[in-house]
Amino acid sequence: MSEVAVKDFILPNEQPVVPLECLMAFENLTAKEKAYAHHLSKASWFGGLIVLIQTSVESGSLFSILHQIFSHESVDDLKKQALVCGLSEDEYQAILVFTCGVYANMGNYKGFGDSKIIPNLTADKLETFLFATKAFKTNADLVNVWNRIKNLMYDLSPKKCHLGLGEKGTTTYFSSNCTSEDADIVNRYFKSIQMEAYNNRVIKTETNGVTHYEIRLASVETGPMAGITREPESFEGHQFSVTRGDYSPLLKLVVEELQKAKTFAANDIETSMLTEYINSFTTGSLNDHKNGSRHWVKNKGPVIETYIGFIETYRDPAGMRGEFEGFVAVVNKVMSAKFGVLVAGAENFLPLLPWPSTFETDKYLKPDFTSLDVLTFSGSGIPAGINIPNYGEIRQDEGFKNVSLGNVIPASYKDPNIFFISEADKQLLIRHNTESFELQVGLHELLGHGSGKLFRKNPDGSYNFDMDSVKASLGPGEELSWYEEGETYDSKFSTISSSYEECRAECVGLYLSLNDDVLKIFGHEGEKAQDIIYVNWLSLLLNGSTRAMEFYNPKTQSWMQAHSQARYVILQVLLEAGQGLVNVAKVIGSDGKDDLLLSLDRSKISTVGKEALGIFLRKLQVYKSTGNLEAARAMYAKYSEVSSSGPYPFAEWRSMILEKKQPRKIFVQSNTRLQDETVQLLEYGSSVSGMIQSWNERFESSSIVHQALEELWVKDEPFFV
Repeated sequence: MSEVAVKDFILPNEQPVVPLECLMAFENLTAKEKAYAHHLSKASWFGGLIVLIQTSVESGSLFSILHQIFSHESVDDLKKQALVCGLSEDEYQAILVFTCGVYANMGNYKGFGDSKIIPNLTADKLETFLFATKAFKTNADLVNVWNRIKNLMYDLSPKKCHLGLGEKGTTTYFSSNCTSEDADIVNRYFKSIQMEAYNNRVIKTETNGVTHYEIRLASVETGPMAGITREPESFEGHQFSVTRGDYSPLLKLVVEELQKAKTFAANDIETSMLTEYINSFTTGSLNDHKNGSRHWVKNKGPVIETYIGFIETYRDPAGMRGEFEGFVAVVNKVMSAKFGVLVAGAENFLPLLPWPSTFETDKYLKPDFTSLDVLTFSGSGIPAGINIPNYGEIRQDEGFKNVSLGNVIPASYKDPNIFFISEADKQLLIRHNTESFELQVGLHELLGHGSGKLFRKNPDGSYNFDMDSVKASLGPGEELSWYEEGETYDSKFSTISSSYEECRAECVGLYLSLNDDVLKIFGHEGEKAQDIIYVNWLSLLLNGSTRAMEFYNPKTQSWMQAHSQARYVILQVLLEAGQGLVNVAKVIGSDGKDDLLLSLDRSKISTVGKEALGIFLRKLQVYKSTGNLEAARAMYAKYSEVSSSGPYPFAEWRSMILEKKQPRKIFVQSNTRLQDETVQLLEYGSSVSGMIQSWNERFESSSIVHQALEELWVKDEPFFV
């Protein structure tokens, strides 16, 4: 690989690290609430280690090496040792930054973008350092662990540069011999037995010319269980079986902490919720997790908000399997009050969306919408907002919750470096970015993900919609169809499901941000309101025009991040609208080098912009409601194309854009510690050493963690290496 290409896979030594502050929120909790938060946090952190196994086969072992090294010696003492070994200060800093990257992303692939992270020093230099540490000197097994992953860590062959399936990348949601054709076969099998994929992986083997697919469920328990596992059976000429016990040693630790948390639950709903989660993680039953989610939706306005399990499907190449995450957060009452007003007005805002009322649910189930200060968020990254649960039948028939992670948003915008727009626009973005993003997150989650209806055929042959009314509301070129029994949005839209839905939610946010009543809820009126609209649209288009390019792989012509693809698609829609609304032009920058300039005509946002977005948004919703994958895929592929010709050759501009790419901030999260029946909050500051110390102190019995990760390596190695 060229030097420029390698640069795309390392984190810079200046990697920004910022603290996720929650002290004030934590101190306002009662002793019982603190204890509840403590045990939920520990459950989340133990479960978050599952993401290592879901990311790459080497990630678990890599984490174990790094964690043991820095647990045995301080960052300062290790620096002295590194310099004695002949490393430069920059090379040692590179080790620290790489370690923080592995911790923050829960593996050696970026949580946002799915590209590989390698250390910014040679394997030989890193090995010299490792072998000189106390951890390696006192534990001979670590040498074996290093030797088995060293080449995997540094491998930048095309298949190993990004997460993906088959020739497009690497994944551990499917064994290494699987292709997209295998994913399609498994999907059809799931439909035939009405099974969902959130909490399983696929292991493919061949014996005597017969292909066998093992569907391995996540659970503490192993062995057959009626209603959960399935004995080998034939389907389309292949053998299938459903087993359980994936991630068992880590889920055991999760369950133990959830059991302790039950003691401090605030009400019977929380107790029932945790009981169902425990049952799900113990047995492998997805239905139990759904039941826990039903209790969670009913638990309105808790002081401590939490959710845990196999949730988001962004990183499964097939778009169906959930990555483990767990969060624990404290309600921010001031911001939550604004969201409460937005929820109260939702039934007035939904009819403003550009699709017929027949495409909305029969009854709007008013959800909880709270702003939370995150205490703990485990997984491959921390979002700004969440709309969950993701189970379609619960969302449509029983409700959901919206969450804005209030302390994440300002932390994300600390010390911004902004390129590709005018100086005047930069100043506006810096001034209003946080407020405009809070508005967009609110609309995106509540009225974006929270809107629209899926047309379904019920088991008794009836439909969940009125056939005549829907037919009458269809426009030219729109056709009526529906989801058959056993089909879900994720299973039908598969590889485009995540990005398509994020695009729909982003469009709703932009569309409704033009409404004066919505703006007033967030305290924006007059000239400031117009600035907020402008910054909201400009910020999203900036993300879609330049920052998105980091997450596009020109070799495979594929997108590696759902949100980035969604924003690029929106940009293309608005560029297509013409009339001078948006422009991206190649210019000469202040440094005399080629540059790009994005401009947006604010006077045309509410006319040209709204009309174009409305037409596109209607298509997004109609195709989703009717399950019209063919039309949806064709439209989405058209706008997702990155061209090397025409007026906007982003494929040609990509290398110029990447020269100015900025690393995403790494968040340092606090820990809780139980001492003499009192729960304390431990904070660490904004430095790589603080980040590393936080992970040193996260696991009191680290040997249990390392033993669990080793056990999982042994189990996975035959199928993934």
